[in-house]
Amino acid sequence: MKFCKKYEEYMQTQDQKKLPGVGFKNLKKILKRCRRETTQLQNSPLLLNDSAHHNSHARCLHPCPVCDGSFFPSLMKEMSVVVECFNERAQKVLDVHLATGFHKYFMWCKGKLHGQGNGNHHSLIQEGKDLVGYALINAIAMRKILKKYDKIHDSKQGQAFRSQVQSMHMELLQSPWLCELIAFHINLRESKKALRKCSEILLEGCSLVFNDGKPSLSCELFDAVKLEIDLTCSICLDTVFDPVYLSCGHIFCFMCACKAGSVTIVDGLKATEPTAKCPLCRQAGVYNGSLHLDELNILLSRRCPEYWEERLQSERAERIRQTKEHWESQSRAFLGI
Repeated sequence: MKFCKKYEEYMQTQDQKKLPGVGFKNLKKILKRCRRETTQLQNSPLLLNDSAHHNSHARCLHPCPVCDGSFFPSLMKEMSVVVECFNERAQKVLDVHLATGFHKYFMWCKGKLHGQGNGNHHSLIQEGKDLVGYALINAIAMRKILKKYDKIHDSKQGQAFRSQVQSMHMELLQSPWLCELIAFHINLRESKKALRKCSEILLEGCSLVFNDGKPSLSCELFDAVKLEIDLTCSICLDTVFDPVYLSCGHIFCFMCACKAGSVTIVDGLKATEPTAKCPLCRQAGVYNGSLHLDELNILLSRRCPEYWEERLQSERAERIRQTKEHWESQSRAFLGI
């Protein structure tokens, strides 16, 4: 089955959830129209005697006003809607799962009021599973349509556009919420209670693997995409502890990220200067959009209990020291000393 048809059938099953998608068919029509108009131009009497044009196999050279005026703007608009929808829904699923006490009851009532599922554990797991599939198949759709663009235009503009999307943090496979959803399902799969109740809907194809002691999240739900997320902190060169996800897509230990951003753990990453750069890719302004990966933190603490306890003990003294210095400075400022 061609991917276009497979994608359309998948999105039709998601219609009741009102999930937006990439206009795969419409984008292919734009490229088809471009190829047709180029073929007509090359077959015109003025160009038939030109062997260079005759042997070009109807490839439209870049830049192309037929495509560039509608293709890339349409794709950018659709992808931004898809990413925004995915991030918002994934955050709601994880917020409900991690909430406790009255907060959890409040969020459950809010979901019922807005018609967002029936609020039980079973539907929560199913929603998380569907969102992972939704993210992966839309990421594949984007890659395939850009590959088609480059093939027709004999260019690398599609690859350049993909790099631009990644720099704008609109790549679905870079979303921290996708990482969290994968960890969420692995946590549930390893929970006997959840396994007993919801084993038929738990997400398969996802795992936490260790290669030479180096951990990574692995997910493979469609043949075209295998997602690997490295979980080694590039600063301390150890398994990430209390992990945070910077908006550039890199994961670090919280304390390591604070040191790299020249802030204390009390002030947090939101207090970093806009000019502070990621220690790995050197991109500036990535700390403000950072996110604590709570599900991943739970997963790693369960799978690496001895390491987690050792790291917790070694960092406790530093955390106490920084907290003490912070409150002493605040007291001196308050007293005018």
